[in-house]
This record gives sequence, C-alpha cells and structure tokens, in this order.
Amino acid sequence: MLRSLAIRNFVVVSELDVEFDDGLTVLTGETGSGKSILVDALGLLLGDRFELRQLRAGAERAELAASFDVGDVPAARAWLNEQELPADDDQVLLRRVLDAQGRSRAWINGRPATLAQLAELGGSLVAIHGQHAHQSLGEAATQRELIDGFGGFVTLAREVEQRWREWRTAADQLAAATQAAEATAAEREFLDGRRRELAALAVSESEWRDLSAAQSRLANAAELIAAANDGVEALAEADDALLQRIAQLTQRLRMAAAHDPALAAVVDLLEPASIQLDEAARALRDYQRRLDLDPDELKRVDERLSALHDMARKHRVRADALPALLIETEARMAALALSADALTLAGRAAEAENVYRELAAQLSKKRQFAATELAHRVTLAMQTLAMAGGRLEIALQPVAAAARHGLEQAELRVASHPGQALGALAKVASGGELSRIALAIQVVGSEAGQVPTLVFDEVDSGIGGAVAATVGHLLQVLGARRQVLCVTHLPQVAAFADAHCLVNKTGDGNAVTSGLTRLSDADRVEELARMLGGVEITAKTRAHAKELFAAGRRR
Repeated sequence: MLRSLAIRNFVVVSELDVEFDDGLTVLTGETGSGKSILVDALGLLLGDRFELRQLRAGAERAELAASFDVGDVPAARAWLNEQELPADDDQVLLRRVLDAQGRSRAWINGRPATLAQLAELGGSLVAIHGQHAHQSLGEAATQRELIDGFGGFVTLAREVEQRWREWRTAADQLAAATQAAEATAAEREFLDGRRRELAALAVSESEWRDLSAAQSRLANAAELIAAANDGVEALAEADDALLQRIAQLTQRLRMAAAHDPALAAVVDLLEPASIQLDEAARALRDYQRRLDLDPDELKRVDERLSALHDMARKHRVRADALPALLIETEARMAALALSADALTLAGRAAEAENVYRELAAQLSKKRQFAATELAHRVTLAMQTLAMAGGRLEIALQPVAAAARHGLEQAELRVASHPGQALGALAKVASGGELSRIALAIQVVGSEAGQVPTLVFDEVDSGIGGAVAATVGHLLQVLGARRQVLCVTHLPQVAAFADAHCLVNKTGDGNAVTSGLTRLSDADRVEELARMLGGVEITAKTRAHAKELFAAGRRR
C-alpha cells in the first residue's frame, strides 16, 4: 500500500511530503486549494501522460516520488521479479522527473523505467476512481470491463482477445490465398520457368566478374605481349637499359663519395631503386611466360558472356545479379507453396477459431456469474443511497459475430425506484442517481478486487445529507480491508475517516503554493465545522461538527 508521497514544483505545490496510514484517509480543503493535485501526482507516478501546464510556474523541473509496501501484494512482487526489479524489504520506490522542455524520466527502485512499466506495476498497486468516472459508465466497453474486473478474470479476457486476433489473422490468410488462387498459379508457373532457366545456366556468384576480366585480357593479348617485351627491353636487355645505366651511375657516385660523404645519401637512395627495377624486369618476364594468346579460349569466354548477358536482359537485371535472382526465385516459390496450401491454412484457421471459442465460452460463464453477483451487491448498496426499491440488472446479450472481447456485450439496466421500469443506465438515471450508482459500483467492485490502495477523487459529488453519511460509512467499511484515500467536500463523509488531511493554499497573487496538514481530533472538528458552515462558524455549527465526528468513529 501507499506509504509516502513527495511532490516538488508540481502545479501550485512547491514542496510537499506526506505519509499515509492504513484505513480511510480523507483530504479536504477550500475549492481550488489543490486537493486533486495529489491525485494527479500519484497518477503521473502510475504512468499518466505529463502536460507542460502541470509544471509549477517558473520551475525548471518537477519531481514526484512515492513509496509502497508490497509485502501483501503478490502480483506486484511477481511483476518486479520478472522485470528484475526486486523490492528490498518489500518496499517499492517510484520516481518521476518532468522538465520545462516537456521531457519525462521515470525510475522503479532506482532503475530507469518506461511509462508502460509504471502503468503495469501501478495497476496492481493503486486503483484511482476519478470524479467523472460515472460519465463513462454508460459505455459498453466500460460496463464489460467492470464485470471482468469484479470477477477477477481480466487476464482471461485479454487472452480471449489475443486468441481472437490469432484467429482473424489465420482467417485473413486463408481468404487471401483463396482469392489469389489463379494469380498464384500463374505466378508459380512463371517462377518455375525462370528457376529452370537460371539453374540450367548455372552461373556462379563471381563468374561475370571473372569472365569480364578474362575477356579483356585475351582480347588484348597481342598488345599486352608487346608492352611486356618493351618493358623488359627498356629495363634490362637494351644497350642503354635502365638497370645498366643506374648501376654505372651508382658506382660513379660511390667513388665520388670518398671525397664528399654527402653523396653517400644519394647512393643510398639509388640502390633500392635499382633493386626495384630489377624486380620489375623479373615480373615482366614471368608475365610474358604466363600470357597466352589463345583465340579458342577467347571465343569460349565471349560466348559465355553473351549467354549471361542475354539472360540478364531477359529478366531485367544486371548480369552479376543472376545468382541472387535464382535465390530470390526459389524463396518466392517456397512462400507461394506455403500460402497456396489451402488445406493447411484452413486447418490453422479452424484450430485458431476453436481455441478462441473455447476460451470465450469459459469467459461467458464467468461473466454470467459475476454479472449476477455484481448486480445483487450494487442493488443492496442502492437501498442505502436514497434509492430504496431501486435495482440494477446486468444483461449479457450475444453479439451478432464473435468479437475480440468475447461472445456477448454487457448492458447495465437500472430502475432507481420501485415504480420505474428497468432501462439502460445512461438513459434512465438522473445525474445525481448516476453518481450514486457509480459510487456503489466502485465500492462493490473495489471490495472484490485485489488492489491494496483505492483512491476516490470527489466521487461523492451530487449527494448530501443522510446519503453522504451512508457513503462515508461505506468508505469506512472498505477502509477496514483496504487503504482508502478520498478527496471530498462533504463533512458527512470526512467524519468517517481514520485520518484527516487538510490541503490549504497560501501566498499572494504572484506566488501561490499548496500545503498539507495532518489534523488532530480537535482540528478535525474545526475543519468539519468549516465544511458545514462556510465562512462563519457558530457555536451551533461547531456542536454539529462534534456530533458528526463522534458519529463517524469506526463502528
């Protein structure tokens, strides 16, 4: 459960550190004091998107941190172990930094984390019920997810969706193969012909390059021989050959160096040159011996090059790309053989559908039981929320075609009083009734869930009087089993808290900041009196606050 929350430079909060206990904790304060800012900060630590407006004016960055005790949260511990982020002493620290450039960084137990990881872990730590949660309650997806969450088979629902995707993928492949049967056959025939031609040609990867070099050499053999002869003649065999002239020059300079040692450096330069010229002459003689003037070989090379060139032109590729074309052709033929196997594809599609329908049928049975139980519990809760005789039913209607979410669609139907016929929730319930029904659903759903910390952000809006006291009692009972944080403006709800925190805003128009104070019993009475009486607190208002406070003690 949530143990502490630290906030720096977030919206109107300059610096705030708060610790939380078990049970029900309420946060109250004047309108605009920043009560919901704590909920927003917690939401960011659980993976919500950061908006630049949330950075405190003039600040370079905001920092948020929260610590959780996961000793009694096996799902969170398992996730941390899978991610190799073990919790020391069952403590988890989430931290997030947001800067003025809109960038965001996050850490889990000191190691960098993504928003997706924050959200995955946060889903097993905290459930936040916002003040506008009832507005989405009329949506079919929300109603379906409500049943799945209440029944505890969200994982099964996700697996059904995954199996549906696999089924549809297999079915699409089968349909595509069926529709393209004629085109596939024609393409396969063309590819087979090309494969046989290329295989018969048997061109190797380097053959075009090697043949081109051989052709150039053979076609110019006479010129090459003449050039080699001239080279040998000039270097070593002519009367004034370079080797002989350099040898004579070197000898003369060596003798002269006896009179001036400076010439020795020139001799040192000429000697390597003489050696290299001698090696060049030897290389040219070897080249002469190896060079073959063979017209038959030239003819064979020309014919082979012509065959490769014709094949390349036919298939519109470069000649040196023919080996790769053969590989590509064989790979495409293999792919077509697989896609054209209608029997195999049909079998895969049928198997995928069977797996999906089997899991979806299991999900349908679980949903039916969970819907009945959820409707019963919410109906009981409605009797205490100024809707005596009202009832809630959840109809599971088969869908026309199997869908990713299963074989049925959920519809919440409600009657807020005995004389009213059941109707769709969004159409029958008034705004206030919808808020109360939503609250009942949230409380009942939270009782069945496994998340250790529940946050209610002004979900009690639109109610008052005895109904508000009932809501406070419901939250108090829920707090006996879970950690509950509730932002409220109702004194009847706040009176039931185990701990009461006051959020206040201080400063002038230029620098405003929000702070938080944990109230003593005496201060709680004063805050309840303020919530009851507004600006002027009379003795009667204070007495009423004392009565509320006394009545709200844990029963």
